[in-house]
Amino acid sequence: GVQQHITFPVNIIEPALFEEGKMFDGSSIAGWKGINESDMVLLPDAGTAYLDPFFADPTIVLTCDILDPATMQSYERDPRGIAKRAEAYLKSSGTADQAFFGPEPEFFIFDSVRFANDMGHTFFQVGSEEAAWNTGEKYDGGNSGYRPGVKGGYFPVPPTDSLHDLRAEMIKTLEQVGIETEVHHHEVATAGQCEIGTKFSSLVQKADELLTMKYIIKNVAYRNGKTATFMPKPIVGDNGSGMHVHQSLAKGGVNLFTGDGYGGLSQLALWYIGGIFKHARAINAFANSGTNSYKRLVPGFEAPVMLAYSARNRSASCRIPWVTNPKARRIEMRFPDPLQSG
Repeated sequence: GVQQHITFPVNIIEPALFEEGKMFDGSSIAGWKGINESDMVLLPDAGTAYLDPFFADPTIVLTCDILDPATMQSYERDPRGIAKRAEAYLKSSGTADQAFFGPEPEFFIFDSVRFANDMGHTFFQVGSEEAAWNTGEKYDGGNSGYRPGVKGGYFPVPPTDSLHDLRAEMIKTLEQVGIETEVHHHEVATAGQCEIGTKFSSLVQKADELLTMKYIIKNVAYRNGKTATFMPKPIVGDNGSGMHVHQSLAKGGVNLFTGDGYGGLSQLALWYIGGIFKHARAINAFANSGTNSYKRLVPGFEAPVMLAYSARNRSASCRIPWVTNPKARRIEMRFPDPLQSG
């Protein structure tokens, strides 16, 4: 899916908006309602408010829940509502009272993107001054020759990493809207692959933050004349973009994944991994939601190709990160990609 937005003038913002919501046409959102029962309700969540950093006029952004007007209950297909119900179910089960998630979306920053698919021809072409294939290109200011090679883009210093300042601008903007960041760096692939790491959080909050993060990354790139894409495999022959998701459960403030089993995991953590593996094919429909997703999941590009867990092997679907503090014990599911979240 893609993010949607609607804008209201400040003079109509009243307390009733946060209690009764606002009607919209659900039939115009692909996969939701038919035209015969199109009315749906947007209910803003005041706790998600932030000042949009891109609009010329001051504009407050609010994430909304989607309600069915017949019941004023959460619409069954609303992803945010599903996440809320999942958190409530976890607490009611008694297994844990908190689930923490730390997604790590990778992305490419291109200088240009051209494509066509019509009766006469089909093509796509991405341009990146950082790309290894542009070593022979002539530029007005000259060709410096500083470029990460194929699979050679991990952690280079400038001038090979030409995107440091742009990522720093993204980091500042994320912090401006309340998203706590931890790291940013160039990723493995050539042609401008990057990663920005943010602090883990609960399911609903982190899902909200992930959508905001993608919005900010795309728009910071756009105002700098570039295009950010979270497509899993935009170029052939180099690493694709994954979204490794770190996960753990806690109860009463205690990390339930810490134990003395394999990789320092508890029995509960191993069962948790087993549950994901049991339902892996169903999870693929959401975690790897496009045909392009499966061009990434192939051998030779640091992508998971085995339904296995390992403390070291990055080809495994589940990696157990090494930690110095047992309180930070967690698992890292490596097969998801950033296409899934708008």
